[in-house]
Amino acid sequence: MRITKLLLGVFLSLTNTLLYAQTVAIKTNALYWATTTPNIGVELSLDNKHTAQLFYGLNPWEQSGGDHSKLRHWSTMAEYRHWFCQSFNGWFVGPHVMGGEFNLGGVDLPLGLLPNLKSHRYEGWYAGGGISCGYQWPISRHWNFEASLGVGYDYIKYDEMKCGTCGKKLKSSHKNYFGPTKAAISLIYVIN
Repeated sequence: MRITKLLLGVFLSLTNTLLYAQTVAIKTNALYWATTTPNIGVELSLDNKHTAQLFYGLNPWEQSGGDHSKLRHWSTMAEYRHWFCQSFNGWFVGPHVMGGEFNLGGVDLPLGLLPNLKSHRYEGWYAGGGISCGYQWPISRHWNFEASLGVGYDYIKYDEMKCGTCGKKLKSSHKNYFGPTKAAISLIYVIN
């Protein structure tokens, strides 16, 4: 929660001095909704070729079926973007930082991803960063569409338990993850 408050404070302090006559966009990531995670982002134009973005997603629900499966988590990401054409149009690249907490278990993910997640529960937090790139298409005066990908590093600290609501803790550990850190297909409402 401290990471979210810190990132929000930095973002709001930047936007406080820059909001006059600037372009602001409200966005949501359709891929994140596919995991039943409501999400929202705010992106602010800093000048003609630079923007700053703050994004937040929260999944507070247990999965249906009564088998105690869960994908509960919250996540936040701040990102700075350099645009090759102009803000909110065309190709962009930039660094991002992220953090969040999770409580996951009893889920059989496709393609053999995290095979122990079906029989174990993991609870913890993560923080990291990376670089992302993408493309944004204006589709009308106020609506845009965006696709982006990011790669980077996450430090993940977790407790592992036998599956169930109050399974016995098996171990506490951490992982250093290198790989994809962001995938987004976003619908954007631009306010200018």
